[in-house]
Amino acid sequence: MSGRAKLRTIGERPALRLERRLKHPPEKVWHAITDPAELEHWFPAKVDVELRDGGAIRFTFPGEDSTTTGRVVTADPPREFTFVWNDDTLRWLISPDGDGSLLEFTHTFGRGDPAIAKLAGARTAAGWDACLDALAARLAGREAAQPSGWHARMASYVEEFGLDEGEVREDGTIRFRRDLGWKPVAELRPLLPDEPGWDLVHDPREGTRVEFTEAAGDDVPAQLARRHEQLDKLFAATHGVEVPDWAPDRVEAVRKHYAARPTEG
Repeated sequence: MSGRAKLRTIGERPALRLERRLKHPPEKVWHAITDPAELEHWFPAKVDVELRDGGAIRFTFPGEDSTTTGRVVTADPPREFTFVWNDDTLRWLISPDGDGSLLEFTHTFGRGDPAIAKLAGARTAAGWDACLDALAARLAGREAAQPSGWHARMASYVEEFGLDEGEVREDGTIRFRRDLGWKPVAELRPLLPDEPGWDLVHDPREGTRVEFTEAAGDDVPAQLARRHEQLDKLFAATHGVEVPDWAPDRVEAVRKHYAARPTEG
């Protein structure tokens, strides 16, 4: 059984929470999430782990020779497996649930500016959805279906998490920021609208994002709605998807949404 990811805040840090109810005992689930041979079937990187508190855990992505090293925080079979990877904390909690198990997974983004880290929440949620679906398939002895429709998956989370929202800053400018994944800036730049205010920022640990800023005009809600639509189209274009212009009723609904928001400062 699958469930939608939730975006939360732990302390000041953004965090994703996902749950899966699995028809397998905790011991079997524990084996699937800790054994490197099992992880190869569903985890996004190859894993080599010293399965003990404080042990090293190493990750190698397909097609890459370099590895990144993290640290096991808790290895408490068959209940909890928590480790740190690139300053992010991944916690897997398994509890009995009838004849099966409840798997609760939390990914806390631990690096950099929390507001920037949060931007990656949609793509990360979509990725973990696919991984946990593959884990469930592996536990059931099935081949996982190849995930598809990444734009739709991520766009739904972008909207659900409010990551498509523009803001009005203290200096009288509006700003939008949107995560664009890991594509290189040179590949994305031709997709930008041919007008001032658009910029691409790449961070080797955070990925690429687009930022748009301009002075607030006389009708700020309408201005925000127009730019919001542009960002949605740009996001789709980075996935090779062309989306139609918003219908007038949607434009008006988004304009009203911005008009109803408290004044920002």
